[in-house]
Amino acid sequence: MKEHMEQLLTEKPNSNSLNLDQKTALEIVQLMNEEDKKVALAVEAQLPNIAKAVDLMVEQLEMKGRIIYFGAGTSGRLGFLDASECPPTFSTTDEFIALIAGGERAIKSAVEGAEDSEDLIVAELKALQFSERDVAVGIAASGRTPYVVSGLIYAQSIGAKTISISCNPDSMVSKYSDVGIDVEVGPEVLTGSTRLKAGTATKMVLNMLSTASMVRMGKVYGNLMVDLNPSNIKLIDRAKRIIMQATGVNEKTAHQVLYDANLKVKVAIVMIKKKCSATDAILKLEKANGFVHKAIQ
Repeated sequence: MKEHMEQLLTEKPNSNSLNLDQKTALEIVQLMNEEDKKVALAVEAQLPNIAKAVDLMVEQLEMKGRIIYFGAGTSGRLGFLDASECPPTFSTTDEFIALIAGGERAIKSAVEGAEDSEDLIVAELKALQFSERDVAVGIAASGRTPYVVSGLIYAQSIGAKTISISCNPDSMVSKYSDVGIDVEVGPEVLTGSTRLKAGTATKMVLNMLSTASMVRMGKVYGNLMVDLNPSNIKLIDRAKRIIMQATGVNEKTAHQVLYDANLKVKVAIVMIKKKCSATDAILKLEKANGFVHKAIQ
C-alpha cells in the first residue's frame, strides 16, 4: 500500500515548492496562485467525461432517481457542500444526498479509520434504499479510498449507474465507474495536502455536475435560477429581481405576482408572460416538463 501511495501524483513532492519553508508570505501565495491556475486546465481536459456524467445523471433523475455523493475527508465534505446547496438553489428535496466516511460528525472532525472501511458505505447505501434508479458518485482525490471503491462496487452489483471523481490518472475508482473523471492536477504545493489543488478541482467538477444537470432538468430560465426556494428575506428579494429580469415588470408587480404564485418563481413568470392564473401557469409548466421557455411558447 505504501509503495502504491508513493506512485500517486497527488502524493509526489512538487519541484516548484521544495523550499516552501524559506519563502516569504507573498512568495508562498504567489506560488499557490500559479499552481491553482493549472487546475482549470486539468478540469478542461476532462470536460467530455464530465458531460457524459451529466447526461447519465439527467437520465436517472428523469426516472426519479437520486444522486448519492460519497467520499472521505475533504472529498466527502465537498460532496456535502454541493448537495446542501441544491435545495435553496434548485428547490430539490432528496435528489442530491451526501455521505461521508465516519458520518456527519466527520464533517467537522476526522474520524480515524473510517475511510478504510469497506462495509460502512454498503450499510449506508442500503439504509438509503439505494436502487438501480440512483447514481453513485464516488469522490476520492487519491482514487483508491476503500470506502469509495466499495461503494462503487456495491452500486454496480445492483445495476446502478456509477460516476467517480479523482485527481490521479487511471485511478482505481474509475475502473468501477460507468464514467470516470480523473483530473490530473499534479503534485500539491504542500506535499500530499489534497485539500489544495485536488480539492479545488473536485469542487469545480461538482459545480458542473449539479448545475448542468439541473439546467437540463428545467430548473433554469435563460441563466436565471427560477426554481430557487425563497426561504428567507434575501432569497425573496432575489426571487422578485428574477421575475423583474425575466418579464420586465416593476418591483410592486413582481412582489404581488410572486405571492399570488405561492412563492413559485417559475409560476409567477408564466403568469405574467401568458397573462394567466396561477392554476393555468402550473398546468402549462407541467405540460412543458418544468421548462419555462416551453411553457410560454
